[in-house]
Amino acid sequence: MILINILLVLLIFLVLSDLYIKNSPKSKLNLVPINYKIKKKDGLNELIIDLKISNKSKTKETMVSNINFELDFFKSKGNEYCQNFNYQEDIYIYENNKIKNLNNYWPTTIIKSNSELFVRIIYKFSNNNFRKKIKYLWLKIYWENYGHFGISNNKDCFLINLDGQKQRPKKVFEIPINNKYKAFAIKTDLLGCFDNPVNTVIEYCKGIVEKNDILTIGESPLAIMQNRYISPQNLEYSLFSKALCYFFHPTSSLATACGMQLLINRIGVTRITFSLFVGCLFKLVGIKGMFYRLTGSESSLIDDMSGTVTPYDKSIVMGPLNADLFCKEVSNYLNIDVAVVDVNDLGGVKVLASSNKKVNKILKRNLLSNPAGNGDEKTPIVLIREKK
Repeated sequence: MILINILLVLLIFLVLSDLYIKNSPKSKLNLVPINYKIKKKDGLNELIIDLKISNKSKTKETMVSNINFELDFFKSKGNEYCQNFNYQEDIYIYENNKIKNLNNYWPTTIIKSNSELFVRIIYKFSNNNFRKKIKYLWLKIYWENYGHFGISNNKDCFLINLDGQKQRPKKVFEIPINNKYKAFAIKTDLLGCFDNPVNTVIEYCKGIVEKNDILTIGESPLAIMQNRYISPQNLEYSLFSKALCYFFHPTSSLATACGMQLLINRIGVTRITFSLFVGCLFKLVGIKGMFYRLTGSESSLIDDMSGTVTPYDKSIVMGPLNADLFCKEVSNYLNIDVAVVDVNDLGGVKVLASSNKKVNKILKRNLLSNPAGNGDEKTPIVLIREKK
């Protein structure tokens, strides 16, 4: 009876904690990338980036008290970091259908409930060899949210491919699998949230796919194109995340307070604690993986820091959204079967979604060797083709 009472008190405590975490005051501002374009004006290379800050709150207005932009520069080969590029930065906001130059000083700006603020940044580079030396820009945005929740410091990062508007030759690597199937790994540029997932995959596969091919794409690259990654600085860690992460293997993405807090925000402390308890009981009788079955795909699809290619190795990547719809749209255009998969070098193969469930068994057998690679190969798209 005493044990039952203790468990009941613990359950009530966990449920109340979930309610507090879910309903505690917090900023509901989201910074969303819209597009970018590159042009040459007055002898300068000019980069124009458009962003949007949305207030999802139905009742509360929130202020952006400060915002700063910072650029990192990467060469194409090996993504080497470069420094010492001179540029001019101009920041604009749209007010009353008019664009306003802020002259590099951000005034405290109120964003009303259910409203949006559009921001434009224009970079002018005086170095004539700029485009030849640099292929990728990593835009880092540090911004403050101020309101009923207090003040929160946020960081958002977006990849800009300076060659994204160019037609590039396609690189395909043939990889033998077994006597019946072979794989073709399609090399891509570094992908980012400015890349439309459906259009990007279709563009890379045009002229390469053949009838009866099965197209696969990794879940992390798809999630990145959907802007499903977050800087750890944006998470508010609780005592629960710092305690629960100790129950996981050091290599797990849930073994840090960052990854665990992200899962807590998604499914709650109560479900995680219950799943952890049941999982431990099943481990005692030799059955593993029960925790991930009970917590669902959210738990197994989180990639913590260092789990993804540069420069996303400093972000936490979540699982993709609407993977079934993505498979259906690409499949309808290319007229082949499409799947979103999670594959690693340890022989783990999960099919998250597919346009045709019949191909799932084929993929689980033929992706064991992980033809896409688990490092910096930049081959997220793989075609599985039956040998003739």
